[in-house]
Amino acid sequence: MPSRERVLVFDFDGTVSLGHGPIRSYARFVAAGLPTAAAVEFLGRFETDISAPPSATRWAQPIDGYDLVRLLAEQYDVTASARSAAYLASRQELATNAAPVTSPAGLADFLAEARPTAYLVLATNAPAIRLEEALAALGLAGAFDAVHTSVGKPDGFGPLLDSLLARLPVGASSANLTSIGDVWENDLAPAYMRGATTALVGAPPPRTATPTYRADHLHELYPALRDWLDSATPLAPGTTSLDPTFTTALTTEKADQ
Repeated sequence: MPSRERVLVFDFDGTVSLGHGPIRSYARFVAAGLPTAAAVEFLGRFETDISAPPSATRWAQPIDGYDLVRLLAEQYDVTASARSAAYLASRQELATNAAPVTSPAGLADFLAEARPTAYLVLATNAPAIRLEEALAALGLAGAFDAVHTSVGKPDGFGPLLDSLLARLPVGASSANLTSIGDVWENDLAPAYMRGATTALVGAPPPRTATPTYRADHLHELYPALRDWLDSATPLAPGTTSLDPTFTTALTTEKADQ
């Protein structure tokens, strides 16, 4: 196998795992702690806002669906501890009929194609709860070389990125790492600040975002990412490639939710 002198870092929710199923599950668990009338109103507002274009959200601008639930819950005086409990309960339903998910078109094939050239990393703020089962349901079991959970993006992402950049060949540009995600502030800004390549998917980005690549759907980025992978130059004789001990890992730090 050729030396893998590049790194691809993927976010999970909204990037590798698609669909509003897990977010709806989170909203249902939040609503379960409210009086009946308030719960009905809460869920009605949630469904209206989760389906609306970002610009149509009148009261606030959430960064993603989970943030939408948080912002709505705060308006109903749901405490941070109650939100956290609801979120963790919702993860027990991840990739079940109660919280279905789908994967981007062609992702498994793209990862298999990229693996000879790049180490594949999954980095998510979500806890490890049912993550292995979700990856299996998405057809991605064993597709990543490393899986990091409860990362604590954006602040907690920096140390992980630094460790990945340190594994690049001596003298390699930080652009040899690409971070892919749907939230600029969490998934890409920390990588951008380190000179890494960035790829943003999903809703239109904030005006301050400056991703290297941008598309509505992940599969639309495959041609650009293939070009990025193909532009990797062979390692010079005697150059050390990525750390051979860099193998699949599943971290289980406290969830940052």
